[in-house]
Amino acid sequence: MNTLKIGTIQTMMVLRKIETGYVLEKDGEQALLHLNETDKEHEEGQEISVFLYTDKKGNTTATTTLPQIQVDAYDWAEVVEVIPKLGAFVNIGIAKDFLVSNDDLPLYQKVWPKPGDKLYVTLGFDQKGRLLAIPATEGVLYREFETVQEDNLLNKPVNGRVYHTSREGSAIITEENFRGFIHHTERKEEPRLGELVNGRIIEVKGDGTVNVSLRPLKQHGMIDDAEVILEQLKENEGVIPFSDKSDPEDIRGTFNISKAAFKRALGKLLKEEKIEQRDGKTYLK
Repeated sequence: MNTLKIGTIQTMMVLRKIETGYVLEKDGEQALLHLNETDKEHEEGQEISVFLYTDKKGNTTATTTLPQIQVDAYDWAEVVEVIPKLGAFVNIGIAKDFLVSNDDLPLYQKVWPKPGDKLYVTLGFDQKGRLLAIPATEGVLYREFETVQEDNLLNKPVNGRVYHTSREGSAIITEENFRGFIHHTERKEEPRLGELVNGRIIEVKGDGTVNVSLRPLKQHGMIDDAEVILEQLKENEGVIPFSDKSDPEDIRGTFNISKAAFKRALGKLLKEEKIEQRDGKTYLK
């Protein structure tokens, strides 16, 4: 039975050198350190620190590259490949990439991460004993990240990485390492898991977390929303079945903005004489 702790950093002794690398030993168990997994020469009897994992054949393999992410140790890992129905592979800093199973990803693949996004993960094992990358739970994130200590942050710009996303909203870790939340009404579309988003702080809550909006301030948002309405008009032969009297839910369902924002944008377009309203509809002039 192999007692070496896969997915962790271990101190092992160099037993001997072979053509492809070094045979390492600890407590009667052996691992192979390939030549391409170390940048130094090692002597027989020398003790070295290595990270242990298994290769494609299931053999215990060592590397002198020591990643931050290990079993029960968390950090951000970059997504390098996404395979539908399987999951996303992340790079933890060594030659081998590790799978984040589709079981640990959102139900809707539309918000799965893309290459270049980052996930906050640790290493763990599947039922067959294979190493996987496992996203941190809310409890771990609560323990790992700080809370805001100041309250003069309203409308301050903030960047954050999405660690959980749903129809209700998106949870993020900001670049300052505190937790934030983006309510679904404060985003035009649902961000991907692992995506870096740019927004502004709209509330510092009593528990030290922040609420964030991905929408611009009203005066800037009015311009963006007006452009969206114009695009809708152009795509629908110059008429849309909406006016300032339309149902708020219908407006949000089509434009993903509030009725107040819609009315502000309409007012801007009416003032510029780009549109007109008749019989509950809006027409392009």
